[in-house]
Amino acid sequence: MPEPFSVTDRTRIVREANRAVYDRDAIYKILDEAFVCHVGFALDGQPFVIPTMFARVGDDLYFHGSAASRMLRGLSAGLAVCITVTLTDGLVLARSVFNHSMNYRSVVALGIAKRIDDPTEKICALRAFTEKMIPGRWNDARPPNEKELRATSILQLALTEVSAKVRTGDVEDDPEDYALSVWAGIIPLRLVADAPARDQRCDPAIPTPAYASNFKR
Repeated sequence: MPEPFSVTDRTRIVREANRAVYDRDAIYKILDEAFVCHVGFALDGQPFVIPTMFARVGDDLYFHGSAASRMLRGLSAGLAVCITVTLTDGLVLARSVFNHSMNYRSVVALGIAKRIDDPTEKICALRAFTEKMIPGRWNDARPPNEKELRATSILQLALTEVSAKVRTGDVEDDPEDYALSVWAGIIPLRLVADAPARDQRCDPAIPTPAYASNFKR
């Protein structure tokens, strides 16, 4: 069984500590389910938070973008980074506005990202991005060529300083509010895919792949 993440001063959950999660498998499950992470960093005293695709490979997290990107140029130079991921599982409607909440799963990862220059490792990371988006797609689509690889920067963050915060369960109202004549409950939320829409220039003779028509998350 994998060891949980060590709790540091920067990853310790202080507010509502009962929602803290440091279990490695639980945290990796959240990361693997999410499509987008937000990368926080500072350049010349100005904070930035940039959404981007990402994928986890073992104990490392990879994210990518244009080689000309300010974020990726800055992170390649060794800037400290904070990466966050959030999944929203439900709206919690209490009897009082103050106690409205959400059921959610969130992860925060801290560290120094390094740029990946080895072409083989870049290909592996790009495969991980593609297969995370929709398993089976990598073998069907054209792989990146040399020019595309040069135009793409990939950064790696070792997952060492990480924590999660999770809210599950029912409404939590003040004792005196349970007698109020107000509806209360949970509205569950989930990601649902619609039917695939064929590109207008796609040969009609090409069948829609099963992973597109039966996509689930």
